[in-house]
Amino acid sequence: MPAPDTRRETVLELRVNNHPGVMSHVVGLFARRRYNVEAILCLPVDDGAQSDIWLLVNESDRLSQIISQVEKLADVRTVVRHAEDSCLFADLRQQMYGGGELKESA
Repeated sequence: MPAPDTRRETVLELRVNNHPGVMSHVVGLFARRRYNVEAILCLPVDDGAQSDIWLLVNESDRLSQIISQVEKLADVRTVVRHAEDSCLFADLRQQMYGGGELKESA
């Protein structure tokens, strides 16, 4: 019997300047550091000049270092770490898939 999944998940909330390529810059940093992103949600804010990006990642010893590097990206305005707060993604998963099937939007 496999061991229960004991990974803790963390949500990172980023406010970024919204332009083509900004998402690539952010997730590229994670890819270069060989750090997996489990889920991504990105939505424009106000007039669309900025966006909020939510990243669901697994907690690890390296996460603080990666957050420091994300904060140094030119287009990143703020980074907020929501420890063990993956309910946003759990709620979305439930709304989208419900009983295992993708629900169609109206």
